[in-house]
Amino acid sequence: MPKLVRLYITQVAIGFGIAAVFVAMLLWFDIANLWHLVTHSDKGLLAVIILWVSNGIVFAGVQFAIAVMRMKDDDDDEPRGGHRQRVMTREYMAIPVRVDDRRRPVQRR
Repeated sequence: MPKLVRLYITQVAIGFGIAAVFVAMLLWFDIANLWHLVTHSDKGLLAVIILWVSNGIVFAGVQFAIAVMRMKDDDDDEPRGGHRQRVMTREYMAIPVRVDDRRRPVQRR
């Protein structure tokens, strides 16, 4: 299995595990009276599963993004330029232009 696929699967599993803990804490601390709503409804188990899956998708995405951004590339240790001084060439030098004091007449249509 490629390293990236293995990394993705492990980070998604970690994200869904974090989501399970999050949903369990929501139910344990009875946030927004969720425990009462889940236990006194015939669709309570379905609601918990949907809550876990939707939070799992979010947490898995965040977990994978963090893992990818923390990956270090050893090639970035050396400078790659961008510190050079610009050299003015003749084509970028200011050219004096003579301007007459009189104005041109406005042509009307």
